[in-house]
Amino acid sequence: GQGGLFYSNVYILIVIVLIYCVFYYGVSRPEATARGGVPVGNRMEEAAAAAASPSHDESILYLISCFRSRIKNSIQVNRVMDFMPSLSHEHKDRLRAAQRNQGDVEAAELLLQLLENGAARSPGMCQEFCQALAQGGFLAADYVDPSLRGLPSPAAEAVNDLGRYLVDVFFGHLVQALRALQVAMKCLQMNLLDDQDLQQIKAVEDTRENGEAVRELLYRVMQKKHWFSPFLQALEEAGHPHVAAELRGHKNGNTTISGDEALASATQEDLKQDAKLQPNVADEENASGESFGEASASSGDLSTYIASPEPQLCLRDYQMEVAKPALEGKNIILCLPTGSGKTRVAVYVAKDHLDKKRNAKEDGKVIVLVNKVPLVEQHFQKEFYPHLKHSYHVTRLSGASQLKISFPEVVRSSDVIICTAKILENALENADKDEEEGVQLSVFSLIVIDECHHTHKEAVYNNIMRRYLKVKRKNEKRMKEGKPLIPQPQVLGLTASPGVGNAKNASKAEEHILKICANLDAAGIMTVNEHDFQLNNQVKDPSRKFETAEEKGQDPFKEKLINIITEIQAYCKFNPNADFGSQPYEQWAVQEEKKAAKEGNRKARVCAEHLKKYNDALLINDTIRMADAYNHLNNFYKEEKSKKVAVNEDSEDIPMAPKPDETDTFLIDLFYANKKELQKLATNVQYENNNLAKLRSTLMDEFTKTPETRGIIFTKTRQSAFALCQWIKEIAKFEEIGVKAHYLIGAGHSSEFKPMTQNEQREVIEKFRTGKINLLIATTVAEEGLDIPECNIVIRYGLITNETAMIQARGRARAEESTYVLVASSGSKAIERENVNIYREKMMHKAIKRVQNMSQEDYLHKIKSFQLQSIMELKMKAKKQQCKTYKENPSLVTFLCKNCMKQTCSGEDIQVIDDMHHINVKKEFENLYIVRENKTLQAKEADYQANGEIICKDCRQTWGNMMVHRGLDLPCLKIKNFVVVFKNSKSTSNKIFSRWGELPIKFPVFSYVDRYASSDED
Repeated sequence: GQGGLFYSNVYILIVIVLIYCVFYYGVSRPEATARGGVPVGNRMEEAAAAAASPSHDESILYLISCFRSRIKNSIQVNRVMDFMPSLSHEHKDRLRAAQRNQGDVEAAELLLQLLENGAARSPGMCQEFCQALAQGGFLAADYVDPSLRGLPSPAAEAVNDLGRYLVDVFFGHLVQALRALQVAMKCLQMNLLDDQDLQQIKAVEDTRENGEAVRELLYRVMQKKHWFSPFLQALEEAGHPHVAAELRGHKNGNTTISGDEALASATQEDLKQDAKLQPNVADEENASGESFGEASASSGDLSTYIASPEPQLCLRDYQMEVAKPALEGKNIILCLPTGSGKTRVAVYVAKDHLDKKRNAKEDGKVIVLVNKVPLVEQHFQKEFYPHLKHSYHVTRLSGASQLKISFPEVVRSSDVIICTAKILENALENADKDEEEGVQLSVFSLIVIDECHHTHKEAVYNNIMRRYLKVKRKNEKRMKEGKPLIPQPQVLGLTASPGVGNAKNASKAEEHILKICANLDAAGIMTVNEHDFQLNNQVKDPSRKFETAEEKGQDPFKEKLINIITEIQAYCKFNPNADFGSQPYEQWAVQEEKKAAKEGNRKARVCAEHLKKYNDALLINDTIRMADAYNHLNNFYKEEKSKKVAVNEDSEDIPMAPKPDETDTFLIDLFYANKKELQKLATNVQYENNNLAKLRSTLMDEFTKTPETRGIIFTKTRQSAFALCQWIKEIAKFEEIGVKAHYLIGAGHSSEFKPMTQNEQREVIEKFRTGKINLLIATTVAEEGLDIPECNIVIRYGLITNETAMIQARGRARAEESTYVLVASSGSKAIERENVNIYREKMMHKAIKRVQNMSQEDYLHKIKSFQLQSIMELKMKAKKQQCKTYKENPSLVTFLCKNCMKQTCSGEDIQVIDDMHHINVKKEFENLYIVRENKTLQAKEADYQANGEIICKDCRQTWGNMMVHRGLDLPCLKIKNFVVVFKNSKSTSNKIFSRWGELPIKFPVFSYVDRYASSDED
């Protein structure tokens, strides 16, 4: 039909193009002319002569004159300008305007004219232009290489021209058939596109449509080096194999015209010739190890001689300067600001390290440790895998990984492993018990520790490094005895701010820095001069502002809450020595609750629990809206009330709930007696929080000032992040100025507020990167490490933290003319603490300089002293743990319900699954609890405790939840819901524990066989 005729005509055109290529590059090559009108033979000789001259600029400008048309059509001017710091702001503005109004080709012409203008060109600008093209991965980079090593071969040019021609022929079909994002993601994985390309494609799809995004994709792909074959492969992997087949010259699996084979045959001799003339090109394109000739002969596919090269791994001058000791094999701490490329330096060091090991025929293995699960995927996808995948096997592993394989096996089969530090710590502990089940530090030749300022006290990083120091100590003894040394890895620590710990003066700050260096066994801490031009150009220091809100003149909602709190305290005869609505008051309430539980004083325990909720409401009222504080209390009492009614009125087997006792009745009645008044006060905007007014004006100013603003608000709790997000969405004015907000919180289950999953976090950050979301309201989860785009504004909303967190948060404001703002009440401690943090930051930088200026002898002496101290602390800890752990026998403890103090079970009834889940295996235990749906969690759309929670049959106190293990329903207990009674020869004592790990008892492992044997089921 008409479709068949169309394809026939297309392939006839392709044959004509191929014949032209053969004639042009084969027969006529000696007389052929370059696109600049200069004969090919002459252009080679003249460019070589220019390259040999003293001025590289002359040779570059000559090559530009030869290949002007190809260069203009193969670059994105905005991307090139990013890597040209010597271009003045005035020139950059002109180029941006030209790009915006006339397109990239005209803007490129203007840029080339600037380079050719001797008056406007600064020294080295031409060389900078070459490097910018190379860093952007543009095909044009090959045309301006003054050494001629990068000059594209005629065959490569033919392939590029043919690819462009085929895309042009099928353009309409491609726009309709392709799914832009899927193809773009595959192109990113193959290093055909980079993150900025992907962001732009996503932005086009979000604001316009898929067809426009496909056009953007094709435009960007065709500017890259060796793009055609990887693009075809990306089409196949993205679910478009038929489109790839059509571009290759195949239809329905049958060869219509073998364009690949024809071109390969026609250019075979040229390829061999160019491989001799340009050995580096041959090496780069021959990633698989085949020669050009072999590759061309072995297959008819274009991809056989166009490999997908690794992206260039280049360091800036300041990065190379700080990396030097690491490249020499020394342990160092790399201290660079957020956004300055610490991870890129780590990748460079890792590759250099593995290359040297390989050349020396030694075993090399790198492990990259991170402290957050999202960072595993981030470091893998963004840095280590793209730059190392062609040479080394790179893998990643975390608690969220779907990879079902043991860690020791992953280590054995990989060259580079990226994982959470806890995984390595567990593997090291397993190796102590069984060599086959774990790994030793000696198997690694390089350890990279991200956010290494956490290497202190009992942190996971420090537990790992203490093992390292222990082996180092052993090696010192073995050296004296003439014994062979145990291999130890090189250590590279990365941080933006080591902080000063609890230091209040210069000497203590210096001591803190030295301890971090000692814990990492670092030969030094490497920093860059704060006046470094490249660094300052890369990392923008935001302007700082304090937005101070006056405290409320009147706050009837707060006064009402304080009256209720006072009434509860009088009822229970409490007399706390702390202010209402403060952290000290919260600590007092928690301690009072524990104390009452130990003593069996239910009245005091329940009152203390309710007082903590009211104190939470006061804190919320000071931070966000009165309505949020009211909802917090209302939800709590709704759940408390639901516990006092029948669990399941339709079931005759489950008894009705017992009547609430006097304390329950008093507390519930007290809230509901004041509920209407609290609700009414919470809706009176006259008494709303002044902090919100300051936050509103700050956001309005910023989002109206810059058209494409991105911002982050850091706040303390998950609840405040969610509430602020809701507040912003409810204000129509924010929507009018284009604010698109979303919250970003942690994945842990420690809070009663629903956490975000790792996938949800990634999705939110991806939307933020592409512009679907332009304002994040985040807890401290977003402060460290996460790959979040440059922000115009970062706001810390009443958040009190240390100097390290402040530096990390401020580092998110990396856009041009960005702003860092603290919004807080005039009477709060946030502003005071911020000023203290600024002082402590200066103290930290001075301490680092003093450490760097120490004599080597003095430095090593202090480092060794701190290391010996750390080893002794480890020994003492082990000895203490040995005395504590398993001292008590399970039969010597009993568990009481925390609420009604009824005895529930003995320690002999407890068994453990996977070293974490503590279950009661006694059949009789089933008579003491009932199972109910957790309606509160369901209302929060939580995805855990799906099998219901178990509660005390007598008092409705929660004990834990039901879990399914290998087909068995088992009651899994939470120790915080029980009072533990110890019975021994000396005395009987009651204790409260937050975690099972705090209980000094070794419980037996769950026996599936024994449980199944005792079951009544067939």
